[in-house]
Amino acid sequence: MTTLTDRPTTALLVIDVQNGVVEDNHDRDGVIANISTLVDKARREGVPVIWVQHHDDELKRDSEPWAYVPELTREDAEPLVHKTYRDSFEDTDLEDVLAEHRVGRLIVAGAQSDFCVRSTLNGALVRGYDAVLVADAHTTEDLTAYGAPAPEQVIAHTNLYWSGQTAPGRRGGTVTTAEVAF
Repeated sequence: MTTLTDRPTTALLVIDVQNGVVEDNHDRDGVIANISTLVDKARREGVPVIWVQHHDDELKRDSEPWAYVPELTREDAEPLVHKTYRDSFEDTDLEDVLAEHRVGRLIVAGAQSDFCVRSTLNGALVRGYDAVLVADAHTTEDLTAYGAPAPEQVIAHTNLYWSGQTAPGRRGGTVTTAEVAF
């Protein structure tokens, strides 16, 4: 239902599953296993897998914390989008990559649920994309010391928030890894 014309393709968008981002995240291993399942399924079905990698003053390019987790391997032909803002569209070539692949629908997984994942989902919907969040394939760290809810509550709230998202001609929503249909 995307409002983008001539964009029949769905892509898997994997956001910031980097060593320094997910190191102490809630259910890290389970979430990464689900993302790995999604990547394998997308590849088998010929669905574009697009990787997003964050860098900033605390997450320096080419450092060990900046690198993607060893459990996930990007293939050379798969696009890699470098970003410095929470929204993966902001000041990146993501829209160009999606246009090249004729993508109008995104299946989204990664980290952090309450920052880059949520910002990117909103950015996608605003720009005309359908954006589906994989409910068991995103995670976040424990920020309760700063007044945030516990990570499992943040994840549950993000799923609730996105489950009913719509805009004119666009749709959000959530699915589990097992329910993903590209």
